[in-house]
Amino acid sequence: MHSKAHLPSKLCPVCRRHFNWRKKWRSCWDDVKYCSKRCASNKHRLPLDQ
Repeated sequence: MHSKAHLPSKLCPVCRRHFNWRKKWRSCWDDVKYCSKRCASNKHRLPLDQ
C-alpha cells in the first residue's frame, strides 16, 4: 500500500487551498489547475485574502 504523504500537490489559484493528486488525474496532472469544478467555474473571481 502507498502512503498518501508522498502524493504531489498543487495550490488552487481561486480558493488558495492545497489539493493532492488523484488517480483520475494521472494522465493530465500537468493540465489540472483547479481543485474542483466550483473553483474552475469561479476562475474569473479574485481569490479571497487569507
